[in-house]
Amino acid sequence: MPRDTRTPPLRTEGVFSVSGSTVISAPREEVWKTLLDFNSYPQWNPFTRKQLVVDSSGSPHYDPTPTEGKYLSMTVHIPPTMGTPGPFGTGSAFCEITVIDHDNYRVAWESAPTLLRPSVLLRTERWQILTEGPDGNTKYESFEVFSGPLAYLVKLFVGSGLKLGFKAFADSLKERVESLQAATSVSGL
Repeated sequence: MPRDTRTPPLRTEGVFSVSGSTVISAPREEVWKTLLDFNSYPQWNPFTRKQLVVDSSGSPHYDPTPTEGKYLSMTVHIPPTMGTPGPFGTGSAFCEITVIDHDNYRVAWESAPTLLRPSVLLRTERWQILTEGPDGNTKYESFEVFSGPLAYLVKLFVGSGLKLGFKAFADSLKERVESLQAATSVSGL
């Protein structure tokens, strides 16, 4: 039975979880814009190389704005790389967006069940949360909880690569946002 997806799961609820975090020297609104700009991911993101808003059949959605109830088609590189991955270095995911909380700067999605992978076998839930510090910096936190019998195989075969991917995502998001902030500061002089 699905749980209330308006609140993040405990990281201990599933078989395993992966996470990544960083502090970004930029306002939360700027980090949020970059985080939700899926079209820019190929330019800076070595882990999530492609992320598209799609409909339930996997076709590109006529409105690419991330919204609750829409779906995501993702391609990831494990281990993360901006170049060509090794022979088994590309993975994919099909997820439903469950939370887009613009007021609290939170976004979440869950793996969408398919005929070949029903949710009873593998269920994932990913959250990304931005918190503003008193110094105006933004803390980025992301984690994904993997549940179901197939989660043991995911952990065994790609668990360490996923950990590297989440770290690379956080580090690259920081670099991307801070470089955009620096360019804006220079052009504003």
